[in-house]
Amino acid sequence: MKLQNLSLGGAALIEAEPFSDHRGTFARFFCADELKGLFGNRQIVNVNYSRTAMKGAVRGMHFQYPPKAEMKFIRCIRGSVYDVIVDIRKDSPTFLQWFGTVLSEENMQMLCVPEGFAHGFQALEEGVEMLYLHTEFYSPEHEGGLLYNDPVLGIKWPLLPTDISERDKQHRAIDEIFNGVEI
Repeated sequence: MKLQNLSLGGAALIEAEPFSDHRGTFARFFCADELKGLFGNRQIVNVNYSRTAMKGAVRGMHFQYPPKAEMKFIRCIRGSVYDVIVDIRKDSPTFLQWFGTVLSEENMQMLCVPEGFAHGFQALEEGVEMLYLHTEFYSPEHEGGLLYNDPVLGIKWPLLPTDISERDKQHRAIDEIFNGVEI
């Protein structure tokens, strides 16, 4: 696995190193040992899957507040998405900065989303399938979200957003009282 640290501290892009022959392809998608410097002593406690039917659909921008903040490893296993993370750590030098990249079944890249980041994605084609590895259990009492089209963030989605859940449309816009999360 190849690891590329991103400008938003603690976040990384991880590339699989597939082996292919006449039978097909094999690739390691996650290895705690190879990712020890990034992963530390955390454990994966939850693995989730999503399928997004409509091209242009946006899911996000989701996070969990401490003490249920989580590190996530995000991978697209079918189709392609534009995946976005936002640093919402209160005292971070990159507070409210975002990073976006294409994750696809072809490039086999995985995005490491540290605690204190919001995450979301846009489907770049129909029938996108995603796999999420989490270091914390889902806690509805600790869930939070940012508005996907918040002008303060200025996320540049590659397509016109076509389908957003009612929950994601209801997130509050960032204002002067939003000071992030303490990790």
